[in-house]
Amino acid sequence: MLESILASLTAVSLLELLLIAVVAVLASMVGGIAGYGTGALMPLVLVPVLGPEPVVPIIAISALFNNTWRAIAFKNLIDWRRAMLVAALATPTTILSAYGYTLLTGKGAGIVIGTMLMLTVPLRYLFKRYVMALDHKGLALGAVIYGGAVGGTVGAGVILLSLLMAAGLQGAAVVATDAVISMVVTAVRMAVFGISGAIDARVVAFALLIGVVALPAAFMAKALVARMSVNFHTAILDVVVLIGGAVMIAGALAR
Repeated sequence: MLESILASLTAVSLLELLLIAVVAVLASMVGGIAGYGTGALMPLVLVPVLGPEPVVPIIAISALFNNTWRAIAFKNLIDWRRAMLVAALATPTTILSAYGYTLLTGKGAGIVIGTMLMLTVPLRYLFKRYVMALDHKGLALGAVIYGGAVGGTVGAGVILLSLLMAAGLQGAAVVATDAVISMVVTAVRMAVFGISGAIDARVVAFALLIGVVALPAAFMAKALVARMSVNFHTAILDVVVLIGGAVMIAGALAR
């Protein structure tokens, strides 16, 4: 297995590996500061290098590392009651949507990923404007919807972020609670992808690369989150995501 992992990494150029590592660090920092963005940024570099098919499984596995580092960094701010509620109710729909993703062709995967990336931008503004306050019943319903979105796509973290904020969480507590929920959901996705055969040595290799290099970024984000405005970073992320999503859809349709 180790030989297969090393062979997968050496199958791409050193420049491509370096590019993936740099984007992984930046994405982890953005995720630690803004609460979302890791799953939205990584496909922009992974799809051109590896193709669309392995991207969601790669991000699913690497997210386990990213969210673990983030949960450790912000451990004192986790809202465990809301975290367990959302994780439990999101699990069934996560299983269904993750399985649906494994049935897609390369063209279908590219269209799904690109579309979801582009939708994250207007979704974030819509949730911010219209989802003002959620009680436990509203949060439970939102968890079911979130599970259906996150299982087979990337960039759905914006939905979870908005739900937690509407439920009353603020600041770093949103990032901390989001990380715990994402850890559970990621484990579910990994199980589905593993059973369906979507996880191979190449997926493991790049997931490990992304997850390992993201470790210092999580703690750098913790140091910055109390003193840096995220508005400028969020605006840049929105532009990158919209352009990247459009490029992915265009590339998939051109196949």
